[in-house]
Amino acid sequence: MIERLRIDRLALVERLELEFGGGLNVLTGETGVGKSIVLGALSLLAGARARSDAVREGAESGVVEAVFDTRGLPELEAALAARGLECEGHELIVRRSVSREGRSRAWVGGALVPIATLAELFAERIEISSQHASQALLRPESQSRLLDLYGGLLSERERVAEGVRQLRARDEEIAKLRGAAEERARREDYLAYQVREIDEAELSPEEIAQCEAEHGRLVHAERLQSEAGQAVSRLLGDPGAPETRAAADVLRESARQVESLAELDPALAPLAERLLSLHTELADAAAEIERYAAGIEADPARLTRVEDRIAQFEKLRRKFGGSAGTVQEILAFRERAAAELSTLTGSDERLTELAKERETLCAEVAQAAEQLSAGRRRAAESLAAAARESMSELALGEALFEVALQPLPPPEGLPCAGGGAESAEFLFSANPGERPRALRRVASGGELSRIFLALKNALRRTGAGMVLVFDEIDAGVGGAVAERIGHLLGALAGSHQVLCITHLPQIACQGGRHFRVSKESAEGRTRTGVAQLSGEERVDEIARMAGGERITEATRRHARALLSQSN
Repeated sequence: MIERLRIDRLALVERLELEFGGGLNVLTGETGVGKSIVLGALSLLAGARARSDAVREGAESGVVEAVFDTRGLPELEAALAARGLECEGHELIVRRSVSREGRSRAWVGGALVPIATLAELFAERIEISSQHASQALLRPESQSRLLDLYGGLLSERERVAEGVRQLRARDEEIAKLRGAAEERARREDYLAYQVREIDEAELSPEEIAQCEAEHGRLVHAERLQSEAGQAVSRLLGDPGAPETRAAADVLRESARQVESLAELDPALAPLAERLLSLHTELADAAAEIERYAAGIEADPARLTRVEDRIAQFEKLRRKFGGSAGTVQEILAFRERAAAELSTLTGSDERLTELAKERETLCAEVAQAAEQLSAGRRRAAESLAAAARESMSELALGEALFEVALQPLPPPEGLPCAGGGAESAEFLFSANPGERPRALRRVASGGELSRIFLALKNALRRTGAGMVLVFDEIDAGVGGAVAERIGHLLGALAGSHQVLCITHLPQIACQGGRHFRVSKESAEGRTRTGVAQLSGEERVDEIARMAGGERITEATRRHARALLSQSN
């Protein structure tokens, strides 16, 4: 429950601090004094969207802060612990600020948290019902949720919804895979062709280098042979031109001449040996050149084959060789293409796998939907009976109320909709003998308010420990009915903390704590204030509500009687 609520610089409020009790807390006051500001402050704590114009004129920001007592709420404390938030001694401080620029910040247990965390923690624990909120009863989705809440079926409902979400996700993946089948087949053929083309080439870096060298020899075979022969002739001599001296002969003669001089000067002996060695080396080189020239042969057929092989490599290099154009780049491309091809080939396997998963999931969702339907059938009868019992306390004793389950056609390909195989519809008839019809067609404003409260009373044991806020739930009723509404709010306060904004004395006198909201002007500014009433102050406020602005001793006696009857 909320022990203390502080509001600073919001709307007409400069600063307010309220201490609520654990039962029924009532707020009264003239129309327009700002009672609903408390409603807005609690909405901010529950994660509602903040409006920048809610900040008091002249202030840069507004603040709402509440101290919660979390005793008896182990689920809330577990949710806090899971987020690493502190709750010391079952006391939790929640704070929300709103700036004039529209920025909003939130703190839970002293830690700064996203605004969404407030909604996750408190949206289901602070329920605010305005005089128009009962209109939500007219929506089928609200009626179905109320039925599931009453029957304790929210987990079953979520299981069905999650199953349907998973089925839709698989259907999307299947559709995507099937829709891309033609493109995938084209891609598979293209990749397979590329891999095959590279594989059939049987590339190796050594072979390509050898081909390029051989190509050079074959293209220049005649020149190589001719000029190599000429080199041999210059080195060893040409029998056809005996007048031309060979390099070997000149070198041999020079060696002998130096050798002869060495007899005169032994210092020349090493040079003579070197010249003789050079002559031998020259003869060996000439012999190798001669053998090379003899091996050179013009082979047009071989040249064609070599050129074809080089052309094949060039083609692959242009297509797959990347910037470097090497064999390694081509082979790396081949590996990437083969990997992608393997992935694409596995798509058919994924389709088969998805189909099996979908079949299993579909059966599970159908079973979960049937369990939800069975639970709803049981809960519908029980909720209708509980609601009729509460309605009898609200002067609707002869009214008929039923909860009908309307089958929903399942979406194509799914066993049911996300909310189950049916929707709940509340049927009502205020007059005996009249067939109950859809609530949205037959209930008046006053009846709708009482039906709303009757359902809340029927649900009061569900989710005990909530903060229920009612804003003029008594709209459209009065007299004895108002008194009964007050008693019913008191009954709700046995399981929840209830805050009620009311204009009716029959309801106000039921409160364990009574706050009066007022508005005053000073120094050119208007301020809203709240005071907790007791004793004669409360008597005067009840008298004002019962008799108007002029409070007489008679209205005070009436107020005391109302208060006495409520105790």
